[in-house]
Amino acid sequence: MGDAAWMSDDARWVGSMPEVYDRTLGPVLFAPFAERVAAAALALAPESVLELAAGTGVGTSALVHALPHARIVATDLNPAMVSWASQRINGVTWRQADAQDLDLPDSTFDLVVCQFGVMFFPDKPAAYSEAARVMTQDGALLLTVWDTLDTSEFPRVLVESLAAVLPDNPPSFVARVPHGYADPRLIENDLHVGGLTQVSIDRLVLNSTATSAAALAEGFCLGTPLRFALEERGPLKDLTRAVADQMTARLGEGEVTGELSGFIVSARKAE
Repeated sequence: MGDAAWMSDDARWVGSMPEVYDRTLGPVLFAPFAERVAAAALALAPESVLELAAGTGVGTSALVHALPHARIVATDLNPAMVSWASQRINGVTWRQADAQDLDLPDSTFDLVVCQFGVMFFPDKPAAYSEAARVMTQDGALLLTVWDTLDTSEFPRVLVESLAAVLPDNPPSFVARVPHGYADPRLIENDLHVGGLTQVSIDRLVLNSTATSAAALAEGFCLGTPLRFALEERGPLKDLTRAVADQMTARLGEGEVTGELSGFIVSARKAE
């Protein structure tokens, strides 16, 4: 596996975080897009698939359902994520791996998939180069990235709530990392630098529903690297409750619905 020394708090999931992330945010933020990626993967009819930054396996599960006969290798940098997902999703080979330095042979996979993970890679062209290296000559890359923060209601309201609770020093993680790679021109250029071509970038706007604003606050505050920034600023339990109150005031009581915007990106290995 690759050297994971670059993993900072911005890309770290430990302890109970994978469970909270999977339970509260997985069905809301990631499942709607995972179905679209799985449909795109099915159209390519791959026999072998590598998933990068698979997290808790929301996208992996959709791939398994869409491609029951494909060989799927799912990877993540975080051991806690791999441990959690491997206990939940069968029919997949799970392994810890650094997407920027894959311990995998050349020309092995027909398809490489990365669902909302590339934003966390410090050297994105290096990750794309590794994806190209392990792809077969006619292989493809599919990935999703979030659009800008203002285009997705739930994370936007979270950031507004954080600013209300911590006006002097609001954490920047959500805008800076998950929603910080939203320029299609930059994405296309990085893909080209990484040795990929035939780039297609399509914007998707999907509706999603959460059980409550408080559940969203729990997911973001306790299940993502935002947690580490909050712990530096005060008691985590109190801050999470305050953020939940702010999000509820903005989104309403009970079940809440909002738009989420992202990009689905495809590319091919350069000849």
